[in-house]
Amino acid sequence: MNSRKEDKEAIHFRAYAAEDFASIHQLNIEEEWNNLVTKKEDTKNAWSNSNIAYVACANDHIIGYIRGITDGTITLFVCELVINKNYRGLGIGTDLLKFVHTKFPKTRMELLTTSSSSSYYDKQSFRSFFGYRKTFEEW
Repeated sequence: MNSRKEDKEAIHFRAYAAEDFASIHQLNIEEEWNNLVTKKEDTKNAWSNSNIAYVACANDHIIGYIRGITDGTITLFVCELVINKNYRGLGIGTDLLKFVHTKFPKTRMELLTTSSSSSYYDKQSFRSFFGYRKTFEEW
């Protein structure tokens, strides 16, 4: 059995490829992100149109991902970040956030959280801010 440090060292990040979507969809199912699961084709299109789209791999298996959008100079918005439950606690999510932010160092990183994930971002010294959300159907 590997130590947790060895587990982390075996992780690498790479750009998203279209053939990765089945693994991403499975992670969404496991995370119970039902909106992304139900809107599978829309989610796949979102990946194709995002300028931040990276996967975390262990032994050629996708164990996490980050998807977002950026203008490259002011704002970097993380739409989704997830790490497989078996790999949490190794710092992979933090490393993935830093990996992406390093590519766009002039930007401020923004994201939304759930009540269950907000403590993670508090520990990473993210500042909270107030926002709103509305879908087209809600007009």
